[in-house]
Amino acid sequence: MKSLWNSFCIAFAMFSRIPVPRADWSGKNMRYMMCFFPWIGIPIGVLTWLVYEAGQYLQLNAGFLTVLLVLIPVVVTGGIHIDGLLDTADALSSWQERSRRLEILKDSHAGAFAVITCGVYFLLYYGVYSQMGERALPVICISFCLSRTFSGLSVVTFPKAREDGTVAEFSRNAENLRVRNVLLVYLVLLAAGLLFLDFWLGLAVLAAGGCAFLFYHHKALKYFGGTTGDLAGYFLCICELGIASAAVLAECIIRSMGI
Repeated sequence: MKSLWNSFCIAFAMFSRIPVPRADWSGKNMRYMMCFFPWIGIPIGVLTWLVYEAGQYLQLNAGFLTVLLVLIPVVVTGGIHIDGLLDTADALSSWQERSRRLEILKDSHAGAFAVITCGVYFLLYYGVYSQMGERALPVICISFCLSRTFSGLSVVTFPKAREDGTVAEFSRNAENLRVRNVLLVYLVLLAAGLLFLDFWLGLAVLAAGGCAFLFYHHKALKYFGGTTGDLAGYFLCICELGIASAAVLAECIIRSMGI
């Protein structure tokens, strides 16, 4: 039990800014860390729900409320996944050979394409959230766990682009088979919950998440030879944006059809 608690603390210390007790980052304590990675989606989803409801109750300006909703995942995670999105944007836009792309991922400097990608990403997220209604809200709140479940599965199942990277280190210390099975159970439970909550929006969200996962697998193997920590962050960002877009689009279509 102590090892599981330490894995929980390491997951939240690594992937969020939520205060947790300190734990020794030993191989034993990191074995089940990825099992707790999807749990970080819980506080993000709860905060998204609470802020939306508070905004409606206080009759906040719609634009201001949308900005708050967009920033919640960044505040909770400290922007760790956004960093991966921007590094990957620079690497993909360089059109260099694979080894050079991997070097760009490790470069701490932000290039022009990273800046452009950052602007486009947040504008798209703002646009999607500005169209979100009360029907799509609970589905999107749950999807923060879904995207992290997909990301965790990629860490323990995809080939690793580097032997010395963060993802490679996590994978070496993880009980990959057990972690994979736990994440698959999460995936089934989340899928069932989404479909029970709202069949059509849940179906749209699952389709978007699955497509993002396949797209990520293709990109990672074709251009980098495997996954890395930055690529995992890149995937999480595009997955969450794709899921939110699918939920809102499905909500708009259903509303227009009067269903």
